[in-house]
Amino acid sequence: MPHTQPHSADTAPRTVSSAEAADVLARGGVIAYPTETVWGIGCDATDSRAVRRIFDIKRRAEAKALITLVPSVAALERWVDDIPDVAYELLDAAVDPLTVVYDHPRGLAPELLAPDGSAGLRIVPLPIFRKWRKPLVSTSANISGAPAPRTLAELSPEIIAAVDAIVSPADAPPAAGRPSTVIKISDGGLFKILRK
Repeated sequence: MPHTQPHSADTAPRTVSSAEAADVLARGGVIAYPTETVWGIGCDATDSRAVRRIFDIKRRAEAKALITLVPSVAALERWVDDIPDVAYELLDAAVDPLTVVYDHPRGLAPELLAPDGSAGLRIVPLPIFRKWRKPLVSTSANISGAPAPRTLAELSPEIIAAVDAIVSPADAPPAAGRPSTVIKISDGGLFKILRK
């Protein structure tokens, strides 16, 4: 069972491989892990209880939706209905990390949806997806308002104490050191930049 209380010094979260992290996620756990932008914390994006834990850890209002990662366009198509053509064009052209907010997600925990029912997803072929077959929550591994950590050394003691496992930095992709651009694409192909 994942920890529900902060860890003590002698029960600190262990460093695990991406494959071991998938087992932690399958048990409802929360992990800290490197992404192609900054270090994140994540969980099974279909598990409401785990998602609520992340809001608690970050001390973040649930009105602020979290981003979800998938490993490929094929995976994106399993979790989003009616992907606009312009989304495919933007994903093909993107050089830097790009999160797209879609109007018709399906199967994600309700806590991940914005008030209008949309959800932000980003394609990142992280090593964890070799074993983990579901979407993965991705939010910066910091208390809300604090700087986003770019390296393992920058993770705060509070975050380290709250997660169930930390993915080895050896499994880190090259990191941009900043959050992704976020674009919302609505029905009809209209899009708006939410974060650049």
